[in-house]
Amino acid sequence: MTHPASPTPEPQSAAAVLMVRPAAFGFNPQTAASNAFQVPGAGGAPAAEALREFDGLAETLRQAGVEVIVAQDTPSPVKPDAVFPNNWVSFHGDGTVVLYPMLAPNRRLERRDELLRQVAQEGDYRISRTVDLSHREARAQFLEGTGSMVLDRCNRIAYAALSPRTDLDVLGEFAQQLDFELATFEAFDGGARPVYHTNVLMAVGARFAVLCSEVIADRTQRAAVIDTLRATGHDVIEISMSQMQRFAGNLLELAPAAGNLIALSRNAWSSLDAAQRGRLENHGRVLTVDIPVIERAGGGGVRCMLAEIHLPKRAQRL
Repeated sequence: MTHPASPTPEPQSAAAVLMVRPAAFGFNPQTAASNAFQVPGAGGAPAAEALREFDGLAETLRQAGVEVIVAQDTPSPVKPDAVFPNNWVSFHGDGTVVLYPMLAPNRRLERRDELLRQVAQEGDYRISRTVDLSHREARAQFLEGTGSMVLDRCNRIAYAALSPRTDLDVLGEFAQQLDFELATFEAFDGGARPVYHTNVLMAVGARFAVLCSEVIADRTQRAAVIDTLRATGHDVIEISMSQMQRFAGNLLELAPAAGNLIALSRNAWSSLDAAQRGRLENHGRVLTVDIPVIERAGGGGVRCMLAEIHLPKRAQRL
């Protein structure tokens, strides 16, 4: 299998992330129909608990050497899922920013130009191009960032489980604009519902991948995903559907100066067995935090809270 060469080499894992501190976190009824991970009424005071969980993750990452840019959500209009910025924006090594079409109308409010300016100014990053795919919302076609896609940036492959939030036509536009090859498939949970985001069933690091292959019903598609991961040099760590439901696939490898780390929730980590943990630890220092309210009420995990920043610094030449 051959892959297009990237015009600008890009490492798989970033040393910096954007996080958005929520102003009105809560269960979002507009997303619940397609997100089986959401639990209504999770936690007695979800907004206050979510802030504590958010601050704990941000501080833990900073202590580990990750550059964390924290943007503040605005209380009005209400954006219950603002804590998950990776769905509406991605940052790339050639200076490109991509803005994505979102299924839920109240999630479209999360796209804010001032957050992009904050990233550029606070991190001294250069943004040279913006690819805005949000026009697809008018056609009811959606692609929710690095939730809908799990990117192998080194090999220019975008893995994507098709769902109401992940449209094949928009994937094609992304692939053309960003020079990625697509690896698409269909994935279903135990209730025969499409898995809402690819990044809950798989993660790709520089030398490893976590995959819940049992949710890929078609054997040919399942084999193709596994074969591609292995052909690109990844140690494929299989997880079960029950582990996926505890966010074991929703993790992110980061690359601060001190060395690679793997960030995931304590809930996800505790779902893994000793062999799975050992294989992950072979690829970096594991960093875990408790985010039960964000996981249950929001239906997203640690990876969903982090929009990794691959932009070049202003002093760099492209």
